[in-house]
Amino acid sequence: MGTNDPRRLLLLELLRAGLAAVDGRQCTRRALRALPPAVYWVAALGKAASSMALGASDALGAHLQRVLLLTKEGHVAREALELPAVEVCESSHPVPDERSLLAGARLLRFVEEIPEYVQPIFLVSGGASSLVEVLAPGVTLQDLQRLNMDGHSSAIDIEELNARRQVCSRIKGGRLAAMLKGRPARALFISDVPGNDPAVIGSGVLGPAPGAPGGAPAADGIERTVIASIEMAMQAVGARATGLPVHVHSRRVADTADRLAVRLAHELAISAAPLRVWGGETVVRLPARPGRGGRNQHLALAVARLIAGYEDLRLLAVGTDGTDGPTPDAGALVDGDTCARAASSGVDVDECLRRADSAAALEAAGDLVHTGPTGTNVGDLIIGLKLSAAAASEWLRGNASGHATASD
Repeated sequence: MGTNDPRRLLLLELLRAGLAAVDGRQCTRRALRALPPAVYWVAALGKAASSMALGASDALGAHLQRVLLLTKEGHVAREALELPAVEVCESSHPVPDERSLLAGARLLRFVEEIPEYVQPIFLVSGGASSLVEVLAPGVTLQDLQRLNMDGHSSAIDIEELNARRQVCSRIKGGRLAAMLKGRPARALFISDVPGNDPAVIGSGVLGPAPGAPGGAPAADGIERTVIASIEMAMQAVGARATGLPVHVHSRRVADTADRLAVRLAHELAISAAPLRVWGGETVVRLPARPGRGGRNQHLALAVARLIAGYEDLRLLAVGTDGTDGPTPDAGALVDGDTCARAASSGVDVDECLRRADSAAALEAAGDLVHTGPTGTNVGDLIIGLKLSAAAASEWLRGNASGHATASD
């Protein structure tokens, strides 16, 4: 797809608007800006930890005394290294490793070291399940790694996977909250899970402590607030699409990427609205030796095969954190000629899908989307477009934002 195709530029502009609405720095700053003067310590966990910590610094200024950053390798903003008394632990995602255990041990020490006069703030975003862990007695790192790999290669939904992770953990499922022993604290969440439940985000690392079996969670002193979600990103996409009829789907997608591709391609082809917006997460069942790609790339390539030959159809599927699975790309933006471009480069699209090697075909077609770390993580954002090039050009002329968009 040509990088200057107006439909590609339109979709990337809508992506920019969606990401801006859930930017970790902006959302955290808004949530904390009215706090009274005090001494604050901040622990930020997850893929968006760096941007959330910067937002806390913006809001708290000189009242922020100490920062602990536990995040994915390569997701630390240079500016975050200048935060007060900052300590950074870069860790592993999507499969935990020894660094995840070191990060978990450091988080425990942080909680133990908080003085009585300090008000603690915890900033939690998706990815914390893999990035930070303290193993339960009898559980090995190999057990945890196998659980994560099995979860990502099967059709287990995120709530069930996180429930299994909690059994393996000394800090997940509200156990870290219980260690605070009722002292007042705040926890802000960027949600990447259905229902936006703090008991599920990051496998409940700052969720409420478990209560009696079958009863309500135990009371604690933590004030919990979800500050960003995929629904916010989807609504922002719809709001940015001024003048274009848009259908923002209220129900999150949750299916295998191959099955969902059939549904999305059908809905896009018969759509009366030129723009459709979905959010959620898919699953890809991986072969024994998968190739390169992530669930969004697999979904996009599967859709590309179904819309082959349709001139006016486009679909963008990205991970809002800027990484799709174990790849450095956010996802892909495909059209009716994607498969033809891949084939002209000697790449077999069907074989790539069978081998979970979607990135090979999408790279050959020129359809990968790269954003770099975005400072948020609310799950996957999918935008479908049914529009002529002329209509897209007209929209761009009337709605120019002056902002840079994601690169190829």
